[in-house]
Amino acid sequence: MSSLITRRSLVVGATVGAGALLTGCDKIAANPEARKILFMGEDMNRGLQRALTNRNALAPEFSPAQMSPIFRSNGTRDPGTPGYTAMVANNFADYRLKVGGLVDRPLSVTLPQLRQMPSRTQITRHDCVEGWSAIGKWHGPKLGALLSAAGLQSTARYIVFTCADLYRGTPYYESIDLIDAFHPQTILAWALNDRVLDVAHGAPVRLRVERQLGYKHAKYVMAIDAVASLAGIGKGKGGYWEDNVDYDWYAGI
Repeated sequence: MSSLITRRSLVVGATVGAGALLTGCDKIAANPEARKILFMGEDMNRGLQRALTNRNALAPEFSPAQMSPIFRSNGTRDPGTPGYTAMVANNFADYRLKVGGLVDRPLSVTLPQLRQMPSRTQITRHDCVEGWSAIGKWHGPKLGALLSAAGLQSTARYIVFTCADLYRGTPYYESIDLIDAFHPQTILAWALNDRVLDVAHGAPVRLRVERQLGYKHAKYVMAIDAVASLAGIGKGKGGYWEDNVDYDWYAGI
């Protein structure tokens, strides 16, 4: 696997070759040729990774000594909506994580209930499409355990996350398939570096899907829905950046 060209090395190589440094999602969005280079070959990338690696293969994990001194925040740093601001003010006492769609037992989970679930702690590297990385310690229950508690139906194929932050007036959204949803390192993190998650990093809950790039790690998760198809999600590509900036739906690294 060390000989494979990763998405990250392709990004770096293509950027250096072009003589320009892409420092943010907006700059990538403004350059059609850069988008074409960065996000071509999605099916091949997904197919290679799925064919050559065990579906339960773990992303690298690190020691506490290797953790980054600063884990920067990115994207939305505060949704700032009246509803979210009210939740922050009362320490998320009114927060409810909705789990629905193609499930037998829809759930409405409070933050204390989520924190009482059996959890996983993992020190992993976050790789951003902008070119930076950071190693942090995440803690929270496995997404698969929550989906199992809800009773996933046989027709479900994808898991969609709806968030509290708004982009162009619409809640941010992302999706993954069932392979990544039930991966042992895919968790709903409520703590970062041994502290309760703060607003800038996605409080009260953010997705960690460790084998994919950072934009797939949805922050401020409010609802999780199991669906049979991505056709009815946004513009049909399964995520905000996928729909609006032509990012890959599968962002494997």
